Formats: sequence, C-alpha cells, structure tokens
Amino acid sequence: MRKVSIFAVMMILAVVTSFSSEAFGQSGKKVLMIPREGYSADLDLMIKMEVGVMRLLLKNAGLGVDVATTSGLPIVGPNEKITDIKQLRSININDYAGVIIPCMAVGGAMQPYPAVAPEVLAIVKKALSDGKPVAANGNAPATLAEAGVLKGKKYSFVRDPLKATQTAPTFPAFQDAIYGGSGLVQDGLIITSGVCPTLEKVLGMENGTVKLTNAFIVAVTGK
Repeated sequence: MRKVSIFAVMMILAVVTSFSSEAFGQSGKKVLMIPREGYSADLDLMIKMEVGVMRLLLKNAGLGVDVATTSGLPIVGPNEKITDIKQLRSININDYAGVIIPCMAVGGAMQPYPAVAPEVLAIVKKALSDGKPVAANGNAPATLAEAGVLKGKKYSFVRDPLKATQTAPTFPAFQDAIYGGSGLVQDGLIITSGVCPTLEKVLGMENGTVKLTNAFIVAVTGK
C-alpha cells in the first residue's frame, strides 16, 4: 500500500513541476499554512511528502503560500527542512483566503499531543467566522476540535477519537462532533482527512494529503 501510494504522489509531483505557475494563472490569493511544532515520528517524510506536496499543489493552483508557526523558527529534519517561516503573532488572517494545517505527525498513540498554541485556535476561529475554508490533515483535526469549531460538524480522523483503544485515549474535545471515518470529509468550510504520510507508513492506510489539498484549493478558488 505504501509503495503504491508514495509512487502515485511522486508521479503527481513530476507532472505539476513540469508546468510553471503561469500555466495555471495567478489568482492573487494567499493561504496560510500552519505546521504544528512538536514531536514527529518521521520529520523528513512529513516535510517532503506532506508539507512539500501541499505547497506544490497550492502554488501550482496559483495560490501564494505563507507558512507560520508559534516560534517562526525553521523546522529541520535529518535531511529535509522548512525555512522562511513567519511567526503567528505577526499574522493578520485578513490577508489570507484560507488556512491549511498539516499533521506533521505530531502526537499519536504512543506520544503526548503538545498543547495547541492559542494563536492557532484564534486564527482557526476567525477564518471560519469570516467565511474562509480551513483544512486539517491526519492528527490536525484535533486542533479544530480544541478550537471548538467541530461541534455539530462531520469530520475525519484516523480512528473514532471518542472510543479508547489499548494504546490511545479518548479525545473529549471531539464531543458533539460527528465522526465521518478516516477518508476525506468536507462539511461546509471545514475540510479534514484522517491519514497523513506517517500514518500511511505505519498503518498501510490511504494517505489523504493530495485529496485534502485539492478539496481545499476548490474551496478557496471556486474551481
């Protein structure tokens, strides 16, 4: 499963990189990407096959992409890195047409979930209240739950977060939200997918990064 899926993503990369952004047209719109800082099971994989794929698809759809985190520091793996990162405290959500939150493999069955920065919660709430789409991949829907924006909404997660397993606790923040499985789920302006590249690698499930990003592009651009 992993080999087939990763190969498919690499084929997409090969295709989109053969076109310039002018071929897609410049929309003049920018989106904000917020990678979550903290633990990661495979940082190189997530930088390349999640953040890298997202940025490439967004840019080739004619969208500007700013990356911001609490610290604003580069995210550096053994071989891959994300640079040119803004600090969230300097971000004005009015400058952006939407928000996308990669999983970055932060948290998991055997790892604690680092606290979500208050700035992230505020940005998510403001974006949705302003009618802007918000997308979250892999474990990142937990951020939306903590922001309180999933109540009454259908969402995706790798498993039902309200059902404990032998290795994973329940997530009370998801109370009053509607679990829709691990695949791509869109409920209005909220777009979620429950499987990132690391979860694909570990569990053999379908990586939803490309589908999530494409759905987000449609929500932002209308096409």
